[in-house]
Amino acid sequence: MRSSNPVFSRRGFSRDNGYAGFNTAPQAGGAAVGTQGSPYAQPQGNPYATNPYAQQGLQQGAPPQTPVTTGRMTMDDVVLRTGTTLGILIVTAALAWALLPVDDANIGRSYGIGIGAAVIGMVLALVQSFKRTATPALIVSYAAFEGVFLGVVSSIVDNRIASGAAMQAVIGTLAVFAAVLVAYKAGWIRVNRRFYGFVMAAALGFVLLMVVNLLFAAFGGGDGLGFRSGGLGILFGIIGVLLGACFLALDFKQVEDGIAYGAPREEAWLAAFGLTLTLVWIYMEFLRLIAILNSSD
Repeated sequence: MRSSNPVFSRRGFSRDNGYAGFNTAPQAGGAAVGTQGSPYAQPQGNPYATNPYAQQGLQQGAPPQTPVTTGRMTMDDVVLRTGTTLGILIVTAALAWALLPVDDANIGRSYGIGIGAAVIGMVLALVQSFKRTATPALIVSYAAFEGVFLGVVSSIVDNRIASGAAMQAVIGTLAVFAAVLVAYKAGWIRVNRRFYGFVMAAALGFVLLMVVNLLFAAFGGGDGLGFRSGGLGILFGIIGVLLGACFLALDFKQVEDGIAYGAPREEAWLAAFGLTLTLVWIYMEFLRLIAILNSSD
C-alpha cells in the first residue's frame, strides 16, 4: 500500500525503488501480508532482507522477523524525528505570532512575510519530496518556514476574526490525530486498495475544485464559486478535515510497515516529514473552518 502523501510515495515507501513492498511478506499458512487488495504487492518477500536464508524463510511462509541489525528504523526514531520537526514548527510559529503584529499598521508587512515564508516552505517541501534520500536540513528548514506562515495566519484569524481560533484548531488537530491512531490500532480502519483508491480520488477532486475556485476568485473577484465561504465553505472544510484523517491512516500504515520490515533509520525523517505535512493540512482546514463559522455569525 502506497501512501497518498507525496513524501512517502516518492521515496522509501513505494514500489518504484529498492524499499518497495513492505506489506508483501507471507504469513504462516496463508497469502502474503497485505496482498489482499494491495496494488503494490511484490512476490519477493521482505525487500530489506539481506540474509538469503531469512528471505527464503519468508517466501516459504514464515512470519516476518524483527531486524536484529543496527541502522533500522524504529518507532522511537519516528517519534523523535516527528517531535523535532513539529517542535521547530511550533517554536517559529510562536515567534512569528509574537514578533509580527497584525494590527492595522503592520498587517500588510506581517502578511507579506508570512506568504513569503509559505512559498519558501513549499519549495523546500517539493525539493525534499523529489529527492531520493532524506535530507534533515531541508526538512528542518521546511518546518521553520512553515511555522512562520502558520504563526502569521493563526494570529490574523485569532486576533481579527475569531478569538481563540488557533487553540481550537490545535485541539481539533490533536483530537483527529488521536482518534485516527486509536481507530487504526483497533483495526476499525482497514487500509487496503479500496481505501487507497477512494482517498486518492477524493483528494484529487478536492484539490481540483479548490484550484477552480481560486482561479474564479482571482479573475472574477469575490470568493470565486463560494467553496470557501458560507454553507459550501463549511462543507468543504469538513471534507478537508476528513481527508486529512484518511491521509493519517495511510501514513500510519507506511510507518508500521517500514518498521516491521526494517526500513533504514534515515527513513524516519521522511516519516516525520510526511506526518508533519498531514498535520499542517488538518490544522489549516480546522482554522479555515473556524474562521468561516465565526464570519457567518
